[in-house]
Amino acid sequence: MNALILVDLQNDFTPSGALPVPEGDSIVPLSNQLQQKFDLVVATQDWHPSDHQSFAIQHEGRQPGELIDLHGIPQVLWPVPFVQETEEAQFIFNLDHSKVKRVFHKGQNPRIDSYSGFFDNDHQSSTGMGEYLRELEDEVFAVGLATDYCVHFTATDATEIEFRTIVISDATRGVNLQKGDVDRALVALQEQEVRILLSSELPRSLTKI
Repeated sequence: MNALILVDLQNDFTPSGALPVPEGDSIVPLSNQLQQKFDLVVATQDWHPSDHQSFAIQHEGRQPGELIDLHGIPQVLWPVPFVQETEEAQFIFNLDHSKVKRVFHKGQNPRIDSYSGFFDNDHQSSTGMGEYLRELEDEVFAVGLATDYCVHFTATDATEIEFRTIVISDATRGVNLQKGDVDRALVALQEQEVRILLSSELPRSLTKI
């Protein structure tokens, strides 16, 4: 069996959000269509406290986009996206989430970021998504935002905990802080045995992939 993971389809990732992804909102209609192919759909949401240490404003003299060491882990500093309970952290308005069975919040620990939908970046804390899916599925498909961060790390972790993993690339968009980041992320995923498919390549019977 298989599941679709909607990764961080949230307002702050739209072109008008705090962390804009070019055309980030353009993948919502395709994401809605893809949900109809799956019996199980889950979603992730970045859910930061307002004092999260991944925010550049928490570090005097630092700017968004800079790379620092945060408690022993490389950390890109961000603006102030996905603050818990704000409108900016909610799902993009036209996302159909009526089929979503569970939402997994991530990034709640103010001391460590969480790109992956499965674990914090130090891999010391689990969101519970892996345990939930393991009871039901053995194959996962990922769509969402952003290709080079949260989709990348979610798919990587899915593979590492032994799910068969597919990223539907035309239902993702990337931040591209550095030119070519998205392409490099997709190559890295393929090297980790994640399959990269277009939505048009999905067979009618997804369980046979």
